[in-house]
Amino acid sequence: MLAIRIPRRKAVALATAAVLAGLAAPAAATATPATATATTTATTTASYDPAYYDAAAGKTGTALKSALHTIISDQTKLSYSAVWEALKVTDQDPNNSNNVILLYSGISRSKSLNGGDVGDWNREHVWAKSHGDFGTSTGPGTDLHHLRPEDVQVNSIRGNKDFDNGGGSFTNSGGSLTDSNSFEPRDAVKGDVARMILYMAVRYEGTDGWPDLEPNDSVTNGTNPYHGRLSVLKQWHQEDPPSAFERNRNDVIHDSYQHNRNPFIDHPEWVESIW
Repeated sequence: MLAIRIPRRKAVALATAAVLAGLAAPAAATATPATATATTTATTTASYDPAYYDAAAGKTGTALKSALHTIISDQTKLSYSAVWEALKVTDQDPNNSNNVILLYSGISRSKSLNGGDVGDWNREHVWAKSHGDFGTSTGPGTDLHHLRPEDVQVNSIRGNKDFDNGGGSFTNSGGSLTDSNSFEPRDAVKGDVARMILYMAVRYEGTDGWPDLEPNDSVTNGTNPYHGRLSVLKQWHQEDPPSAFERNRNDVIHDSYQHNRNPFIDHPEWVESIW
């Protein structure tokens, strides 16, 4: 019998903000982050009600994936315009409340510089919106769990490439690399990227009018509803466990915006259980 879910907490983000106050900001674009060597553990964070996942208890494989899909599909959806203001909160620089941290670059940039011009930051779809052709429509196109601030030019360089190791540097790369058909994020956010891709694969299963999104091991997915490279994403997930910044972001999205969570931030061990 499934346990009754306890009502969502409304103020977790305030508590976690106090924790973040002591964190160092992510590496600047001019610095090359050190390679992460830590491995994920089966522990959970303490800033959310564990009863949220009661329906997934004891499950593995496809049964776990299905249970998590049902849990996280209970979600409040945002408009694409509302994403601008939400990102100013979810990705706020813990050392400068006037700024956001750009995902691939690691740059701290003014919240007011959101837009489409050179020097601005815009809304990066980590699961490339052309992979499944969902665009910016309300749903996968506006899901905060995979939308992050990024420099306009860096966003363009990433484009709709799949994720993989290798490539060359570029302006404001922050340690990220790219080649003709793939993109490698800087070390400090490799796990973040992996968990965002895998969240999307569980949340969007083709049952609510959107494509069935799935990871695969290709870097030539084009407009197909797939994203790669799965083997590399799993490696990144292991090498770069959830950080305090990532956990806080998950809490803020859950408490203040969508009221759902990325389960792979809360339970990193579930990645291996499903894939």
